[in-house]
Amino acid sequence: MALAMIEAAERDGRLLPGQTVVECTGGSTGSSLAFVCAVKGYPLRIVSSDAFAMEKIRTMQAFGADVELISSPAGITPDLIPAMIRRAGEIAADTGAFWTNQFQSEDMINGYRRLGEELLAQLPGPPAIDALCSYIGTAGCFLGTTRALRETLPIVERVAVEPAESAVLSGGSAGTHHIEGGGIGSWPPKLTREDIDTVVAVPEAEAFAMARQAARTEGIFSGPSTGANLVAALRVARRLGPGHRVVTIQVDSGLKYLAGNLYIGA
Repeated sequence: MALAMIEAAERDGRLLPGQTVVECTGGSTGSSLAFVCAVKGYPLRIVSSDAFAMEKIRTMQAFGADVELISSPAGITPDLIPAMIRRAGEIAADTGAFWTNQFQSEDMINGYRRLGEELLAQLPGPPAIDALCSYIGTAGCFLGTTRALRETLPIVERVAVEPAESAVLSGGSAGTHHIEGGGIGSWPPKLTREDIDTVVAVPEAEAFAMARQAARTEGIFSGPSTGANLVAALRVARRLGPGHRVVTIQVDSGLKYLAGNLYIGA
């Protein structure tokens, strides 16, 4: 999705050679953007927070990004993501940088269509893909993947995953949580109720425990958002029963979380 945003902007002239790129991010998009910008020669400014894993911050810096942190020691609060978005907008307005603006980007969604296309090619069935579960941040992965799936499998169940502590998609209140990569405290701008068939709210303690269990028993080394995806996928699989196929996503590597409390003392 980082490459899709950059190359679409290059094609239509929104991004000029050598122009600075700016984005606000918890670190996964930022790490990918930093990688792409390093290869393509664009300076990158990132707005992030100390609420996110330090490994992500250091990865962006390793690729040469200039990272500005907004303090949020309590975790991912309802005010954090809006503050990060505002600051990225200010930088773009003040400096003339190109803001990839992932929360508003159709290019980002289009970049994720390839994931759905790969799933269709690699899992042709039978059984077909009956459901896809995805943790919601920008909703780009969820939207791009499910749109591609539904072109071939129009009844695939689209399952949105969110933190129980900030279950906005379920109709609850925004709250503070520690499942990075989503639970932004509001509906993502590109996501509508018509895009979702089912919402599963996962308590962060279950997401953390599942991430640890998956590493120990399945060799799936990941972070809390993948843990949440796995909890949700297992719930859906039990509901659908034998003979059905539920797909979810390993969002990132557990290497991003070794300095935090996910694996310490586990």
